[in-house]
Amino acid sequence: MASEYVDMRNLKFLVNEVHRAAELTEYPYFADHESETLDMMLDAAKQLADDHMFPYLEECDRFGVLFEDGKVTVHPQVAKVMKAMGENGWIGSTFSYDDGGMQLPHMIAFVAEYIFEAANNNLTGYPGLTGGAARLIVSFGSDELKETYVPNMMAGKWQGTMALTEPQAGSSLSDITTSATPQDDGSYKIQGTKIFISSGDYESTENVIHLMLARIDGAPKGTKGISLFVVPKHRLENGQLVANDVITAGIFHKMGQNGYVTTHLSMGENDNCHGYLVGEAHRGLAYMFQMMNGARIAVGIGASSIASAAYHASLQYANERPQGRRWGDRSLDQPQTLIINHPDIRRMLLVQRAISEGSISLAIQCARYSDLMHVSEGDEKKKYDMLLEILTPVCKTYPSEEGIRSVSNGIQILGGYGYCKDFPMEQYYRDIRIMALYEGTTGIQSLDLLGRKVVMDNGAAFRLLMGEIQETLQAAGAIQSLKNYSQLLGKELKRLADVTQHLAAIAQKGDIELFLADATVYMELFGLVTVAWQWLKQGVISEQALSNVALSDGEKQFYQGKIHVMKFFFVYELPKAAGLAKTLLSAESLTVLKETEAVF
Repeated sequence: MASEYVDMRNLKFLVNEVHRAAELTEYPYFADHESETLDMMLDAAKQLADDHMFPYLEECDRFGVLFEDGKVTVHPQVAKVMKAMGENGWIGSTFSYDDGGMQLPHMIAFVAEYIFEAANNNLTGYPGLTGGAARLIVSFGSDELKETYVPNMMAGKWQGTMALTEPQAGSSLSDITTSATPQDDGSYKIQGTKIFISSGDYESTENVIHLMLARIDGAPKGTKGISLFVVPKHRLENGQLVANDVITAGIFHKMGQNGYVTTHLSMGENDNCHGYLVGEAHRGLAYMFQMMNGARIAVGIGASSIASAAYHASLQYANERPQGRRWGDRSLDQPQTLIINHPDIRRMLLVQRAISEGSISLAIQCARYSDLMHVSEGDEKKKYDMLLEILTPVCKTYPSEEGIRSVSNGIQILGGYGYCKDFPMEQYYRDIRIMALYEGTTGIQSLDLLGRKVVMDNGAAFRLLMGEIQETLQAAGAIQSLKNYSQLLGKELKRLADVTQHLAAIAQKGDIELFLADATVYMELFGLVTVAWQWLKQGVISEQALSNVALSDGEKQFYQGKIHVMKFFFVYELPKAAGLAKTLLSAESLTVLKETEAVF
């Protein structure tokens, strides 16, 4: 077992120096917080993770989830974590004071989530989904729904879920068939089946509150006819909890995240499942997107956090494992050297660090936009909203896909041991694989990026993001040691703009299938450029910090290390953009189905 899983110095560097969390406290909404107290919140999160999460990482995986006689049993630590997260205010940390929260900036909440996920990603989904579900009720539900459900959810007593997917529909929500029939008392009879419902049921919680999509009888076809309902496992009648005809038909036996339950639910088999409408009828999908977008960023954070934990486990092993000798001195009279001294091991460690630290910086960037959107009005609010919209699919996808590669490098560093259960690397590899599937696969996120976010409002969000990156290029260009890297990223930024213009021209001709055919390749290109931007931002701050002659040796080493990893990303990762762009600009069309084609 590794002794560490996150670098707190790096997290505080990103929060305080790169993304300037203290600036948020100048706004009245966040005025009760100070830079010192925000740091204290992160330290408190680390302590909670040390005490309640990290020691149980392997146990949760080995214990798994049991399903017997219709009942679901999870590791006992799940209930303890839910209680601790509720008591310490983390489930509703970003909620307003009026709604019972701590009114924390998302920047702090996201980094705390990163710490929790890095410690034990099998446990954190339970409180995370509960907070997301509670926020939906707070945002769109009636006062009665808020009073009935939210306090117990925020306290960690009741579990929350999002219930979208159905067997016949998958990610195509237009095809859901779960029905809702109006009743005289204002409730709805719910009938249907949902699958892949994370945190969907377990015995150690008092109740499970499903935020469920269903179609009211007679509603229009497609997404326009979808409504959102609160469907509890136990409904309240005369102050008592009674069974609500929500049956757990089974659980899914997964490749990873074995301590995190995923259920198959059946509603209304006895015609006695009641749901309660959230907001207006037929607007359910629009409401649910609040939770889905938050969940997509949370998945990106989860992926980058697992990559962080794997990096620290790899680093510890590389600093302890002697093997072979450096090429400069192969004499067998010399003792073996630690493997961290071998160039290829150092390359793989740098890959891991570049991905994990670049990814969490991108997530914090999204959090900053979310916070600024909350405290802004008019055009400023719209600006930050659009920046958050265009970066959300990237924030979910880059860490998920590249995180898999990062952890794979970790297995390679450990060699045969990395493939064995004696070390945590194989669990991290199994756990992280789901992140590219959660909340919409990589293909779906890529279609969202290119087909919706890049072209929305005639490309306004894309132009805004290009402007943000240009600001960093100017700052880096003013520093002699970074001028070359500013030019390199500027070149790739232009290449991305050219590719985008080329694809937009195809869309304007009406060939939408061809336009979107290589959306996933476009996502990969987009991700490289945006994470390079995050590394250049870190490089600018590090170079500025190094101009302080009073820095301690430890601080000098930290900032120099940052610049070294930034350079690594620009030399080893960013050049891949040219090949991706070549593919996207090619006149060949090799994946679009042609009537006369017989490839498979």
